[in-house]
This record gives sequence, structure tokens and C-alpha cells, in this order.
Amino acid sequence: MEVRTDTGAQGAPDEYAIVVENVSKSFEMQADRRDTFKERFVRGRSRQGKRMFHALDDVSFKIRKGTTFGLIGHNGSGKSTMLKILAGVYRPTSGSVSVSDKVDALLELGAGFHAELTGRENIFLNGAILGRTKKQIEETLDWIIDFADIGDFIDQPVKVYSSGMTVRLGFAVAVAIRPKILIVDEIIAVGDEEFQRKCFDYMRELRDAGTTVALVTHSLSLAQEMCDEVVWLDHGHVKMIADADEAVSAYLEAVNAKEFAKRAAERQEEEEFPEDESFKLNQGNGDCRMVGVELLDAEGNEAPFLTSGEAGTVRVHVRAKKDLHDVELGLAFVTDQGQTIAGPNSRHSGRLYSLRRGEETFIDYTMDPVLIQPGRFWITTCFVRDGEMFDYSDRRTELIVRGNRVAEEPGLITLPAGAWSRVSGVPSSQERR
Repeated sequence: MEVRTDTGAQGAPDEYAIVVENVSKSFEMQADRRDTFKERFVRGRSRQGKRMFHALDDVSFKIRKGTTFGLIGHNGSGKSTMLKILAGVYRPTSGSVSVSDKVDALLELGAGFHAELTGRENIFLNGAILGRTKKQIEETLDWIIDFADIGDFIDQPVKVYSSGMTVRLGFAVAVAIRPKILIVDEIIAVGDEEFQRKCFDYMRELRDAGTTVALVTHSLSLAQEMCDEVVWLDHGHVKMIADADEAVSAYLEAVNAKEFAKRAAERQEEEEFPEDESFKLNQGNGDCRMVGVELLDAEGNEAPFLTSGEAGTVRVHVRAKKDLHDVELGLAFVTDQGQTIAGPNSRHSGRLYSLRRGEETFIDYTMDPVLIQPGRFWITTCFVRDGEMFDYSDRRTELIVRGNRVAEEPGLITLPAGAWSRVSGVPSSQERR
């Protein structure tokens, strides 16, 4: 197939800024490199030869003008390789890329800086590398210095800059002239929180002004917020192209399924090689012992994690050493930092249990739906009666909560739907006093 990269409106239909057609990219890799004469003399010639790594395989998509297009997928899926092809850094092995205008790229901020030159001098150097004229650089110089916000360091050698200062200056130089098409890798994520907010605010301004943005990100919430469409790449192949919500949700479901299978296999291995002796470390008088905790999904099947927003059950297994009655079970869901986010108790729900000597039974606590936000937590269990503690297992069981979509509200738990006023109100004169 003929490889063609057009830079002009004639290369793409009027409604599209970028058209990617059947693009593949392969790299030749030496299995065992022996570059120097000494290595070849001591170790001999490599017999393993070369192999081809296929980073992209027949990838096609179109990006409409004035939209933000996201690329998501696991590490090594081909996202950054695709961006470098769009930016002109790489040429595809086969296929074609057509663009409607000049492409500006944020791939490795500050990569063209000279350590011995000052920040001001590097603005001119890096601007020239990016294709800016001296007049364009001079017209945007004050804006760049203000946006980078590195103070008097602008006239100090870049070699004394922190990595954050270098990134801020690199970003400012790269976006000083509002681009028609902007390619952004996740490199801006290395900055501090204030800088990231500033960058994303500016990118939103560019989007609102009609700039076409192609964005690689591992932040799925950012992809949902900023992107109109998303392509999900998996081992160099297109898995899905859809609107941001649909693609991100599908990607999350696939990640959850993969983790589910992995954890299920680990759990099966643990069952084959149990470590029941560890439960002797539990506190309490030992009249009964918690001997295991299971997680069950909405269908009642054993699961390696619970899913936020869906039904889920915590099943606590207990073995009694003697007959017990009126036993209450208390649970605590605890963060890694030791903060208890919830502590349901069977007595408060009117449930007390009888346990028979020598039997292993279980008690279920079902949440419908699970209101805990995605994350990692720990489960504490306690069997008690009238202040007498039979068994206390403090954060012995890991609780993983996953979501099938990006959390829409911050926090550790999701509150039940509240009631909002229909309109905003104006306080009365008495209330103002």
C-alpha cells in the first residue's frame, strides 16, 4: 500500500481534521544486541537474530474538526506510537494519514532545550525548532513568560531548573501560537496540581476556540470529560471507536473482567494451599472464630471484588467451639490509612445469630446497591454478645471495589440521591440580618 501523509485540506474531507487509514507500524528489534567489537569477541556473534515488533496493526479512524479525540488503552497498546505518527515523528510502515492543517505536538516538553542557555534564550531556540518565526516568538514572549510562571529564573540557565519548571516552560512555548491541530501525550501529567489545572484550562479554551485535539491519557475521567470520541487500542488493534462514555465504560468492563479472572485464579490457589493457622492471631476469647470472608456478586456467585452501584454481598464464615446464642456480627470497612468509612452491625438491624459447636456456618451482609466508591479497602469483623468479645479480626480481609464507569462524584461513598431545590432562592431581609 502506498504511504501518503498529506498536509493540506485536499488530503482530508472538509469535516475531518485527521483521517487515519489502515495504518500499521512495525519496529525491527535485535533480540541480543552486541554492538562493540569487545562484546562480539568475548561473547561471539549473536545467533538469535532480529525480530519484528508490530506496534500498530491496520488502525483506522477519523477525527472531526474542532473536536477532542481520545486514545485509551493499556501500556504498550500503541497509543504513543499513533500520536508520533500523527505528529510526523514516525512514518507508518503501511497505510496513510491525512491532515487538514499544520500539526503542533506536545510529546516531550522541553526536549529541545539547551542546558547552558537561559530560559529566555531557550524560548527562541525551542520556538525555532517548532517552526516559529522570530517575529512570532517575539510577539508571544511576554505571554510565554507569564504562563510558565518561573519568575526570575527565566534569565537563569535551564540546567538549574527543576523538572517542573522545565515542563512549564516547554508547555508555554509549545502552545503560545494557538494551533489548528494539537497532539497531546500524557507528558503534562508530570506537573504539579496547579500546573495541570492551568494546562487543562488552556486546552479547554483551545477546544472552545475550534482547535482539534488528539489526546492520549490514562485518566479515564479526563477522557470522559474532555473527549467527544475515543478510540480504544489493544495490542496495536482498534478495539472500539465510540463516544467517550461508551468507550470508557467498555474499557473499564474489560479491565474488571481481566482482574476478576486473575484474582479468581489466585483465590483458587490459596484454597489449594490454605493458611488457616493465621486465624489463630485473631483477638477475643476464641469461643468462635472468623475463618474466611467471601465476596458475592449480584447473582450470588463468588467474586474477587464488588462493583460500585450494583448489588454485592460480604459472606463471613465462622466456626464455633461451643454452642452460642444471641451473637451479633459487626463489620467495618476501612481505608489503607485506617479510616473507617462504614460500620454496619447486625444487632442494629434486629439480627442476632445462634452458632452450634463444631459447625462452620456463614452470615451474609448484602448491599443493594454497593455505595462504596471504587478503591481498595479492608474488612474488619467482630463477633460479640453483651460486651463479651468472641472473635475480632482487624483488617484481615482485603475488599476491592471496582466501577463499570468513571465515578461521577468524589469521595469514598456515594450518598443516596438527595433533593435539590428547583430554583435558586434569594434570602429575605430578615435572613440577611
